[in-house]
Amino acid sequence: MRIHLKVVAIAVCFGVFLLVYFLGGNPADEPPLREVEEKDNSYFLPSSSGHGNIVAAKQAEKSHEEPRVIPKRPRLSRKEVKTSSRGGAGNAKTRQKSVAGRPGAKSGSAGSVRAATGTRDGLMHLAVVACGNRLEETLTMVKSALIFSVKKIKFHIFAEEGLSQEFEKGLSEWPRQLSAKFHYSIYPISFSVGNADEWKKLFKPCAAQRLFLPVILKDVDALLYVDTDVLFLRPMDDIWSFFKAFNSSQLAAMAPEHEIPKIGWYSRFARHPFYGVTGVNSGVMLMNLTRIRSSRFKNSMIASGLSWEDMLHPLYQKYKNHITWGDQDLLNIIFHYNPECLYTFPCQWNYRPDHCMYGSNCKGAEDEGVSILHGNRGVYHDDKQPAFKVVYDAIHDYPFGENLFQSLFFPLQTKFLDTVNTLCGRIPQVFLKQVEKTMRAVYEKKVVRHVKRAA
Repeated sequence: MRIHLKVVAIAVCFGVFLLVYFLGGNPADEPPLREVEEKDNSYFLPSSSGHGNIVAAKQAEKSHEEPRVIPKRPRLSRKEVKTSSRGGAGNAKTRQKSVAGRPGAKSGSAGSVRAATGTRDGLMHLAVVACGNRLEETLTMVKSALIFSVKKIKFHIFAEEGLSQEFEKGLSEWPRQLSAKFHYSIYPISFSVGNADEWKKLFKPCAAQRLFLPVILKDVDALLYVDTDVLFLRPMDDIWSFFKAFNSSQLAAMAPEHEIPKIGWYSRFARHPFYGVTGVNSGVMLMNLTRIRSSRFKNSMIASGLSWEDMLHPLYQKYKNHITWGDQDLLNIIFHYNPECLYTFPCQWNYRPDHCMYGSNCKGAEDEGVSILHGNRGVYHDDKQPAFKVVYDAIHDYPFGENLFQSLFFPLQTKFLDTVNTLCGRIPQVFLKQVEKTMRAVYEKKVVRHVKRAA
């Protein structure tokens, strides 16, 4: 009987315990909702569609933080999940820096999304400014872009009145089948603020026009600007893909002016502010025009910031007695005060004589080959740097439609033998690697298409 009473007593006590447990709950089993939200926020970054990009955030943590154990989180209701996602977007500004500059990092504004996908019209846009005797050089640049690129290109050519008709004539003489690969528009030289003659003579003839592209091309979301003395040695599509690497604050991209501060021009001689340690070179520049037009830029004149167009003339007036390289110096000043707005790409995307005439100092070009050749200092038209002139002549003389290996690569390879005793010519693989790689890709694509059609 006593044993029976004990069993009943134990059962009653256990029942009371379970009743108290379920009614009161155990605070150790579930953290407060606020704590859950804070933990969730650390795993979300805004993607181009506005939703959380969990993968990008985790990759950023792996590269910049010590590995840590992620606690198991309780399941949230739909309402709680929405709250958590919004909170994550709010904290993204502090975490975006860890993803900046990494290919594939996505940004949040509409302009950057269109730029990453090729703008709203599906074309890549390329702008160039030509004055004086730059007709043949510009047409050769356009030719190099068309030889290798995959997607269609819209060329925006800014030219003096006397050159406009020459461009029309030159472009119309190219084969008809080529016209399917590009569109073009020709614009007069114009400056929306300040003295036009003063802007035109700022550095090289008309070079300052590039500063006004966001103002003039109001219907273009994004573009690649290049100097007339630039040659593409691989598809323009590849540098266009750098738009995908922009973070939420970046709106332009350039390469450093030099790789070694001790021999760089800006680090030794500049009398004005410049970007980073060695400054940047503006001969090859990606521009998200939508973001540029909608941003306000910090400067040394007005604390509240200025729009791009309102900033240009006052900036020039303040520094005109201290700048040497004209519009490039002004861009360096702008991004000195707004470094978070600039993405920098490697030197092989803007390879100049400075990268080899004092010894090879562009590691990216040594490893991967030159992607974009920039023949400044007039090296395409003299004998000071034969390696650059050989590349220019090969592309200039290539007849459209001919076999790329026979009519472009083999002549280029043969002529390079005459340059091996020069500082730049002694590393021929730097100049030839990407050209050969790109032509092989084009050839293999044609062979695959031919085989498919035959099957």
